[in-house]
Amino acid sequence: MSLQAKADWIAVDWGTTNLRVWALDSSGCEMIHRSSDKGMGGLAANEFEPALLELVADLLAPEIKTPVIVCGMAGSRQGWAEAPYKTTPCTPPSLEDATVVHAADSRLDVRILPGIKQRDPTDVMRGEETQISGFLADNPGYSGTLCLPGTHTKWVAVRDGVVEHFRTFMTGEMFALLSSRSVLRHSLSAREIDHDTFEQAVADAAQNPQEIAASLFGIRAAGLIAGLTGEAARGRLSGYLIGAELAAVRDGFDLAAITLLGSDQISKAYQSALGRLGYRATLLNAETITLNGLVLAYSSYSKVSS
Repeated sequence: MSLQAKADWIAVDWGTTNLRVWALDSSGCEMIHRSSDKGMGGLAANEFEPALLELVADLLAPEIKTPVIVCGMAGSRQGWAEAPYKTTPCTPPSLEDATVVHAADSRLDVRILPGIKQRDPTDVMRGEETQISGFLADNPGYSGTLCLPGTHTKWVAVRDGVVEHFRTFMTGEMFALLSSRSVLRHSLSAREIDHDTFEQAVADAAQNPQEIAASLFGIRAAGLIAGLTGEAARGRLSGYLIGAELAAVRDGFDLAAITLLGSDQISKAYQSALGRLGYRATLLNAETITLNGLVLAYSSYSKVSS
């Protein structure tokens, strides 16, 4: 690449299983987007910098420090360098709250954004706070509920741009474990899902969440003696788990104003589940919003680096 094509700065979203980077110019316009499977979960502390350089070395101008703004699990206790949490209620972290990493490569100026913690009930987030920041950049003063679906889904109460409280649900991980490691794996189709069955299961679980354990085994029984198809079984499993989650958040969050930050099938499943229960949720692209949050953080770089 020519010198003119080098990045002015680099945005990084470092998850547990994946690493995503964007090379941007000084105005925040995306030049290049790359990713790898070198997430935090598979790296020792001394392996983070080499993993990053694999994706960005050719984007770095010689003899110039390039700002690298990082969100996500690289700032965890098991990550590259621990970035201490902010505590609710709080505004999303900014670059002023970031931890500076002393990289071996002199071309790197790495800043890791912190996550957010909650003392009662105890909870934490890393990475999602940058999505929240990116959302609030376009929606200043927002008051309502944000839902960030994923392996560990976050529900976040925001008032006037401040994160008041949040809860994390392991619904995605429970689905993965039950569908692949439990007795239910014999009943489910590999991928296809019956959406009508899914929505009915959402309604059933939301009405009677205390019966979730028995309802889950009922999937296996229905497959054995009542002709439940693999597609319907998969729909029931997903619907029961999401329905029980929605029952748990009804009292603690305003479900009259919900914004979903996501773009994959699980986010669409949440939107469908909420609709089945009579709630309208707006779905926004989480990857774009994450980058917006990193761009917002970079906007104060000249201030904190001087």
